[in-house]
Order: sequence, then C-alpha cells, then structure tokens
Amino acid sequence: MFTGINVILVLILLSVLLSLGSSRMMALVKIMALQGAMVSCAGLFLEQQGTGGHGGIFFFQVMLLVKGALIPGLLYLAVTRVAIKREVEPIIGYHASLLAGLGLILLSVYITGRLHLSLAGDYALVLITAITTLGGGLFLMMSRTKAITQVIGYLMLENGIYLVGASLTKKSHNLSLVEFGILLDLLVGVMIMGIILHNINRTFDDVDTAYLGQLKD
Repeated sequence: MFTGINVILVLILLSVLLSLGSSRMMALVKIMALQGAMVSCAGLFLEQQGTGGHGGIFFFQVMLLVKGALIPGLLYLAVTRVAIKREVEPIIGYHASLLAGLGLILLSVYITGRLHLSLAGDYALVLITAITTLGGGLFLMMSRTKAITQVIGYLMLENGIYLVGASLTKKSHNLSLVEFGILLDLLVGVMIMGIILHNINRTFDDVDTAYLGQLKD
C-alpha cells in the first residue's frame, strides 16, 4: 500500500531517471525543482514520523522554498542568460544513461541490503532512493559536457547526501542544522556558478566545459 512518503520517494526516483534521459535544459531545471520539493517533503514526513512534533516544520518550509523555488529560479535565469536549449553531444548517450539509472536503482537495493542496517521499512526505502539520487548526480556530472548540466548534477548529489542523512539519523534537530549549512553553501555555489557560466559563454560563445582546456597562462 502506497503511503505519502512512498509516493514522494517514487517521484524522486522518477526525477533521477528523467534527468538522465533529458537533453533540454529547461526540462532539467523543472525536474530539479520537482526533485528539490520532493526531497524537502520527504524530510518533513520523516520528521513527523520520528517525533510527531512540529518544531522543525519552519525549517522544512525554508528548505522547500530554497530547493523548490529559489535555486531552480537561479538556474532558470542562468539558462536564459547563456541562451542554451539542450545538451547536444553528451559523453554518454541518453538511452545508455537511462539504463545506467535503472542499474543504479538495482545497485542501491543491493547496497542497502548488504549494509545490514536495522532500518524501518520507510527508512530503508529512503536509503535506496538516497543512494540512487547520489549516484545519479555523480553520473550526470561525469557524463555531460555543458557546465549548467554539471551544476544540476551537483544539486542532485546534494539531494542524495541529505536523504542519506535523513535515512540514517532520527535526530532531526542535528540533521536540520547540518542541512541548513549545506543549503547556504549550495545557494552561494549556484550564484557563483551563474556568474562563471555567463563569463564562459561571453568568452567562448558556449558553455561546453571542453573549451576550458584551451585556456592559457
């Protein structure tokens, strides 16, 4: 029987697969907005299941705003400014990337089983989703050449790291403090990357990171 947290985790897994199979930048930004919102909601569900309290709701509302709206908004502005519509020549093709995503899900199930952790049913599913999201982010960073896509992979990687922490700890207060610090670093990182993307595009008329190899002292 599907509960609220199960639906959220399925949507996160779908967002990972869709991001691996999508070439359009605006679609990737929308997928990351959905994933950020779902990751924030997953944390809220686990908070309520673990403690039954509402002390951390404000933090999750802030996280939802940052992950689901602010960061995707900055990405949207970056994509609009550099005027790129799609990733044309990825290092690994999109069909192969989708197969890799399915393989990541199976690998995550295997790793979770091999860890022999005493996790409740929902927390075990969160860990499987977390490992898949983390692996998907790493894969996206390594298999794409556009800088903006690599930034999106970095954001996905951070979502996976947060879900790993959420699945392995029930001390939500400590987790919230750590995640709040990560969010600040992430926000600053995305803003800096937006500036870098603009400068790369102005210099090379493209944001393909392969051009960085042409830089000379």
